Amino acid sequence: MNLADLLQDLLDEQASLDEVVASLDEGGWDLPTPSPRWSVTDQIGHLCYFDRSAALAIRDPDAFSAEAKRLMEASLVSETSGDDFTLGEFRSLSPAGRLERWRQGRAELAAAAGTLGERDRVSWYGPSMGAKSFVTARLMEAWAHGTDVCDTVEARREPTHRLRHVAQLGYITRAWTYVNRGLAPPEGDVQVELVAPSGDLWNWGDADAAGEDAVTGPALDFCLVVTQRRHLSDTVLKVSGERAREWLTMAQAFAGPPTDGPSARERIGA
Repeated sequence: MNLADLLQDLLDEQASLDEVVASLDEGGWDLPTPSPRWSVTDQIGHLCYFDRSAALAIRDPDAFSAEAKRLMEASLVSETSGDDFTLGEFRSLSPAGRLERWRQGRAELAAAAGTLGERDRVSWYGPSMGAKSFVTARLMEAWAHGTDVCDTVEARREPTHRLRHVAQLGYITRAWTYVNRGLAPPEGDVQVELVAPSGDLWNWGDADAAGEDAVTGPALDFCLVVTQRRHLSDTVLKVSGERAREWLTMAQAFAGPPTDGPSARERIGA
C-alpha cells in the first residue's frame, strides 16, 4: 500500500471514532474507561495531544524534540504528572470544545503527513520511524483507544480492512515486546494466519521457519491481544507452540514502558 492510501485509512479510522463520540453529552465524556484513571475525555485527549505532536515532529523536528523533553521531565514528577501535562488543557474544554480540538489536531496531522515522501523518516519519542510505520502507528493508536471508548459507551464499530495495519504492526513488534522488557528476543519465527473481516486470509511469517509455532484466528482478536485490549484467553485465537504463546501473553504493539494488559475475563463482554 502506498503512503497516500495508508493516510486515507488513518483518516477513515479517526472518522469512525468521531461518529461514536460526536453525540456524547458531558456525562458520556466523563465515563471511566478500562484504562486506569482515564475517562473518555482522556482517551480522546491522548489521541489529540499525540496527533498534534506527530504533526509537529513532521513539520519541525527541533521543536518536537524540545516538546518531547518537556513531557519526559514532567512525567518524572509523579504518577499522574505526565497525564496532567498532555491532558490538562483538553480536560478544561467543554465537550464541544474537546471535539473541535481533536478535529483540529487530526487536520494538522493530515496536512503534515501529506508532505511526507515514501522514504522519509520522522523523529519520535524513541528511534525515528519510516513514514509508513509512523502513519500506521497513529492508525493503531486511533483504533486501540477507540476500542476503549467503544467498550465504555457500548458502541460497535464494524471491523474493516484497516485491521490489517494493526495486525501487521502487532507481528513486526514481536521482537520489540521482548527488548522493551529487557529480554532477548527468542530465535525462530511465528507463523500468523488471520481471517480478515472480508473472509480473506492474511499471513505473516515464514511457515517453514516457524515450525510448530503458529497463531490462527480472527484478525480482530489478534489486534485486540497485541494492543492489550483483551486477554489471550478471552479470544478464539488458536496458538500452537511455546514461542507463540509466550509472545502473545505479553505482546505490545505500542511504544512506552512494558505493560501487561487486562487479566483473563477482565474485559470479556465489554
